[in-house]
Amino acid sequence: MANPSAVLFKTNDLRIVDRPIPEPGKNQVQISMHSVGICGSDVHYWTHGAIGDFVVRAPMVLGHESSGTVTKVGEGVTTLKIGDRVAIEPGIPCRCCGYCREGRYNLCRDMRFCATPPVDGSLARFYVHDADFCYKLPDNVSFEEGALLEPLSVGVHACQRAGVKVGSKVLICGAGPIGLVCLLTAKAFGATKVMITDLDAGRLEKAKSMGADLCIQVTGLQPKEIAEKVKNFIGDDLATETLECSGAEPSIRAGIYSTRSGGTLILVGLGKPEVTLPIVDASVREVDIRGIFRYRNAYPTALEMVATGAVNVKPLVTHHFSLEKSLDAFETAKDPSTGAIKVIIDCGSA
Repeated sequence: MANPSAVLFKTNDLRIVDRPIPEPGKNQVQISMHSVGICGSDVHYWTHGAIGDFVVRAPMVLGHESSGTVTKVGEGVTTLKIGDRVAIEPGIPCRCCGYCREGRYNLCRDMRFCATPPVDGSLARFYVHDADFCYKLPDNVSFEEGALLEPLSVGVHACQRAGVKVGSKVLICGAGPIGLVCLLTAKAFGATKVMITDLDAGRLEKAKSMGADLCIQVTGLQPKEIAEKVKNFIGDDLATETLECSGAEPSIRAGIYSTRSGGTLILVGLGKPEVTLPIVDASVREVDIRGIFRYRNAYPTALEMVATGAVNVKPLVTHHFSLEKSLDAFETAKDPSTGAIKVIIDCGSA
């Protein structure tokens, strides 16, 4: 049996290579992969060979938004059995450090995260993962939805860090895939008004179809002008929570101005390592600025939201490709003209 895998050798050099089928170790399961979504980080590694200090120095399998079927179980595994359909939380922490013990395992300094150098990802026919970071899918949740639990978990963690609740009036800056999952999550958490910004009219149309109450195309607008539109829509007030998903400096400034006094701004997107912000405005109005890094303890909530119908992630998927056509899938995900939001690679036999 073969194990074709999408291996990144260096910048712009992605190939399908047949690798050995991995065997599960203690407390691990072998998974026949089904659905893997392409994340912006996958595309960035492919086109740039690095993200910050994480540099591709050796061939690495891409992919970390994934689901599949358990085909073997290792010693000590009691929670899963052969045939179980699972979603895979891609980060494996050390479980022993102070961060892990206090439940903030996403900050673990020894985190092994799929498709983050030097750790291989899951874009392959077969893959092995720790059983306790695999979540059994109910019959009514598809493999595709299982793969989308990964970006949805980012939305869950962002809304939890922001304190989104029933009655919240949330601004989301950026209508890309992460902005859209934040939109879905904010609505599921009880936000009564959700506003979203973007430069691209097509993405704003998608956001509107997914429940956004106000879409603001920010082309040509100054940050304070965006805040004024938010204020006018809410009714002489600003957003209780803002989720900044673009990482763009003007958008972060707009997020600060658009957040009410005593509100919270969450930095979800990552852009330049240093930016200039109206920090006095935030300080004197007690706008809390918080970052997030991936997620923690969010997969169960994301799965429950999908399983109960509280959120519908299916509209995020715009394209499907086979594993053998992974390069075409990445080209599609990279090209803005394709209108791609979430590209799914089907890893089963062609």
